[in-house]
Amino acid sequence: MNRLRQAIEKNAGRPILGAAAYMYNPAFLEMAAFMGYTAAWIEMEHTMLTFPQAIDLCRIATGLGMLTMVRIPDVNRETVLKACECGPDILDLPMANTPEMLRQFVSNARFPPLGVRGFFGVSRAVKYGIPGPVATEQQKLNDELCLMIQIETKEAVDRIEELCEVPGIDAIFLGPADLSASLGVPGQTGHDSVYAAAEKTIKVARAHGKQVAVGAAVQDFPFWVAQGVDVLYAVNDLGAMKQGAQHALDAAREAIACTAGRS
Repeated sequence: MNRLRQAIEKNAGRPILGAAAYMYNPAFLEMAAFMGYTAAWIEMEHTMLTFPQAIDLCRIATGLGMLTMVRIPDVNRETVLKACECGPDILDLPMANTPEMLRQFVSNARFPPLGVRGFFGVSRAVKYGIPGPVATEQQKLNDELCLMIQIETKEAVDRIEELCEVPGIDAIFLGPADLSASLGVPGQTGHDSVYAAAEKTIKVARAHGKQVAVGAAVQDFPFWVAQGVDVLYAVNDLGAMKQGAQHALDAAREAIACTAGRS
């Protein structure tokens, strides 16, 4: 059983709440864990995070009791291997639009006989070969590492049945922002067409036994919770910084304006 499904079962049917790390800022993940977030999204598609930083964030989040997900930038063998060796619980592939791409993803991420993932006996993923045997740990990883695909285009929604039929894919991740753009309503993540595409996708995914995750804006939380998503990524470090700084700036300006009005 993959680690995401294990975490879902322990969470008594409630969505697992996650925070996304777009920067190498261990303090953010630590604060998020203290607040009650129990999943960490480590973002490598859009950000400048390096693999040494990603593995450190995996260590930190795991030590805090958080489920860890690394979103990789592409399906190339080297990318998948290095991300796997970071030892995350979930590996997420963005822009997963074709069955061919998914089969390559599975092949690169699974050890033989399920794939062609190379033997590296001293990585974090196999506990550095302690106590061994490494081959046993590798086969355990074939069961435990959750392979997730990102559904964020009209093409992926239209082909969701095909995508869910690819062996070795455990879960889907809805990307409302990119999906809205692909559907011709960029930025309108609460648009009826986005919600309809999401409902269709989730229905098919559930029929195939897939777990479901999403990264969503606050105003859309009620919709996604009503859809029964398993993981809701609710905040990221840059967004939290921006909102906190804006709140303080607005409050300071209001205080200055009130003082000026009394003078």
